[in-house]
Amino acid sequence: MMVDSGQPRPLVLALPKGRVLKQAVARLQQAGLALDEIDLTARERSMRHESSAATVLLMRNADVPTYVDLGVADAGVVGRDVLLESGSRIYVPVDLGIGVCRISLIRPVGANSVIRRVASKYPRIATAYLRRMQIPAEVIELAGNVELACVSGLADAVVDVVETGATLAANDLAEVDVITSSSARLVVNRAALKLRAASLRPLIERLRATA
Repeated sequence: MMVDSGQPRPLVLALPKGRVLKQAVARLQQAGLALDEIDLTARERSMRHESSAATVLLMRNADVPTYVDLGVADAGVVGRDVLLESGSRIYVPVDLGIGVCRISLIRPVGANSVIRRVASKYPRIATAYLRRMQIPAEVIELAGNVELACVSGLADAVVDVVETGATLAANDLAEVDVITSSSARLVVNRAALKLRAASLRPLIERLRATA
């Protein structure tokens, strides 16, 4: 029979693999969460990392809201672009100020023809934008390099994330309109916010204070 030690279990955090991971861990550490035992810089990363303060689950950015919303993770870090596309109403208490980028309408340089087809990884965002701008274009969902849709002629425009604009310049593409901005946010499971309040609420306040 297992004996209850009386000690609260570590938080379970869903963190996105990729360029934001190191920054996200640094922000959490800055807020006092002891993740020093977890080596997230190693080339061969496992999906699950344990420390005395938290269990970290590494996953695709787009999967973070699902893990947090369903309570598998108490909290997580995810881009605002993903939250907008998913339509999730998950609790978002802190803008971490990392992974800053923008979602833009992109076209070939000098293009001025009618937009009839738009390709995007963000069909919900693209559709809402086109409706708002009263552009009756078809939206095609792509999973890979959406800029190729413009370069190849598959689409007249694309809606995608832009960080530096270097990829656009290299492919003779230009931002026609910035739809919205995005950055990484802390997201929290609503039930966990009550059940793990002693751990989560101080973390939220410290993250806000160091933003």
